[in-house]
Amino acid sequence: MNQRELVIVKPDGVRRGLIGEVIRRLEAKGLKIIKLRMIRATRACMERLYDIHKGKPFFEDLVTFMSSGPIVAMIVEGDEAISVVRNLIGPTDGRKAPPGTIRGDYALSIQENIVHAADSPERAEYEISVVFSPDCGEF
Repeated sequence: MNQRELVIVKPDGVRRGLIGEVIRRLEAKGLKIIKLRMIRATRACMERLYDIHKGKPFFEDLVTFMSSGPIVAMIVEGDEAISVVRNLIGPTDGRKAPPGTIRGDYALSIQENIVHAADSPERAEYEISVVFSPDCGEF
């Protein structure tokens, strides 16, 4: 089933020059990038993106981190794109992510784990609408 997925290269991935590596891995797996933008996201936008974590102890640090520098947001499309992307990036905690996954190879911590991706078709559509809205940020 063809799906759309949101993938974000987080500020740590942008700072470390890993945008091309993330794109290379997505494309090598047969996913097509149909939209891409680099922005410095506003705090309000990141609060909307991570609304499901509001009230959790890490929420404030996550929102601050995600709005601390440029991000690269992509809409990728392909057969079972969400599960394909989730397998490519690995678990949130890069210390537990297997080698060969993006997080397993590059993450420095749970927060600085290079990429964000939605975990369901519904969440992907919501997150795409948030990050690709004109008021999310600019460069």
